[in-house]
Amino acid sequence: MAVNGKKKTMRRWIWAAVILIGLAGAGFGVRAALKPTNVIDPSKLSSVERGNIARSVVATGKIEPRATVEVKSKASGLVKQIFVNYGDSVTQGQVLAELDKEELQARVRESKANLQAAQATEESAMAALERNKVDAEGTDVPFLKSAYERAKGLNKEGLIAKTQVEDAEKIYQMALNKQSSATRTLAVSRAEITRAKAQVAQATAMLERADEDLRNSTIVSPIDGLVLSRNVEVGNAVSSILVMGSQSTLLFTLGDIGDVFVRGKVDQADIGKVYINQPARIVVESFRDRKFEGKVYRISPYGVEKENVTTFEVQVSIHNPGRELKANMSANAEIILEEKLNVLLVPEAAVVYDKERKASVEVPDATAEKGRKKIGVKLGISNGVKTELVAGLEKDAKVILQ
Repeated sequence: MAVNGKKKTMRRWIWAAVILIGLAGAGFGVRAALKPTNVIDPSKLSSVERGNIARSVVATGKIEPRATVEVKSKASGLVKQIFVNYGDSVTQGQVLAELDKEELQARVRESKANLQAAQATEESAMAALERNKVDAEGTDVPFLKSAYERAKGLNKEGLIAKTQVEDAEKIYQMALNKQSSATRTLAVSRAEITRAKAQVAQATAMLERADEDLRNSTIVSPIDGLVLSRNVEVGNAVSSILVMGSQSTLLFTLGDIGDVFVRGKVDQADIGKVYINQPARIVVESFRDRKFEGKVYRISPYGVEKENVTTFEVQVSIHNPGRELKANMSANAEIILEEKLNVLLVPEAAVVYDKERKASVEVPDATAEKGRKKIGVKLGISNGVKTELVAGLEKDAKVILQ
């Protein structure tokens, strides 16, 4: 019995020791867990780096060609051939399409025939005028008058018979009548010539118009550029812009995309900082890793108010010799207000401002109570993501993102 009692006592001491050791381990674990760590999460760290930074105003809009032309026809007819499609490059004078020429050619032949008839009428009238001029001048009237007077004198002297005097008088009177008639007809001939000349002029104008319509049935490009749209198919009827005006058929839209621009809006708070020829960088969705150089070339003097916000239209030109930029691409034009090159940059998210708007950043420090310490810094311009660091830290220094 004594031996069994000793064994039970030993077991109790062993269990008590195990429990005490477990409680001690748990206490150390809780203490370690509650004790603050000085290690900063690497995802919260960034570095001071050197680079370029610009302060800018962003104008959002779409890419548009500097020159856009709507091609319409001066002649009416049916589309017979089309030689280009959208996306094709064209040069000034290049043939884009042909209209059916049969009716136009027939009109030219008819106009030529009318002109020839009018010219023949004019020639006939001119010949008649010349004849009437000769008759109206009456070159033989003075001679016949002298003959008549001489006959009367000879008759008084009894040298010739009276019938000879009467014959001379008759011939003289007939010449006078012919001269008088020719004078009246001369005025009519002149009127006929005037009318014939007018008919020739009218026929000539009709022929020129028919020739012009025939030439206009060949549609050519007025500029060097790109076919932005094709709006007709073979067999479509085309109405003349000379007849229908703005309601005439649109054939093609051409644009010169060697030079394009972004038409954007700038808030009235920033428009005072924008000026002509101000540099800009353009970013488009299709070329996210590339920036195109441009400059401001037009600023609207008239603001537009929408939802209590007044904006001004600004156009930023872009040189696009490779024609990578296409019409109607969405684009952001960053109009550069101020730019610094090769300066120290710190993330904007690392900057802390106090009540007096003094700037500072936190840097890792293992000896500090929380593993970090605050350092005052002097800042320059900011683009909203990074800020120029004028003084306070050196390149590659680690900063903590807030």
